[in-house]
Amino acid sequence: MALYKTITVTPSITVYIWKVSETEKELATGIVLTPICQQRMLGMKSEQHRKGFLSIRHLMAEAGYVDHDLYYDVNGKPHLKDGKHISITHSHDFTGIIVADNDEVGIDIELQREKILKIAHKFTQPQEYRTLANADAVIRKLTIVWGAKEALYKIYSEKGLSFLQHIDVKEFDLQDSESIAEIMYQGKNSSYSVDYLEFEGYTCVYSVKL
Repeated sequence: MALYKTITVTPSITVYIWKVSETEKELATGIVLTPICQQRMLGMKSEQHRKGFLSIRHLMAEAGYVDHDLYYDVNGKPHLKDGKHISITHSHDFTGIIVADNDEVGIDIELQREKILKIAHKFTQPQEYRTLANADAVIRKLTIVWGAKEALYKIYSEKGLSFLQHIDVKEFDLQDSESIAEIMYQGKNSSYSVDYLEFEGYTCVYSVKL
């Protein structure tokens, strides 16, 4: 089984990343799903999605949990029954979770693709990236910003929250590996740490509420 990376963010916060290289049958071995999750997986037409779904259960096992320990609220945000915090992500060949004892956390994995250049205006101000040396650097930075906003959206989990209008990722250099971000929504401000890493053409961003 392909646990790709474990990151100890703090003694009480851990990131687990899985590289999906197994068959669906191999991933299903030893996994017991709740009836709701079993029905959910059966409704997935894509084998890739089913494999991602199962691999996340293996990541949960790495963190000491089974599928029955997980539930979702009305907004679709995952929670652990013991009160700890969890966030989940999947993108093509990689899946990930972040688990925290006390802090609110979010995670996102994205495949770095040129496609992001076409949608950048929907979540940031594209003119802010004109100083970057080449298109590859622009794609990498935009992917980090998108991933950060996805991670923060998962933490905040309120309908109506706009990536463009309400979430601000502060300026950073590609080599920094970290930044900070703010959510300004309905008269409330909250701050978050943002950390990121790149591997095999993917970007993983995880965030912790400050």
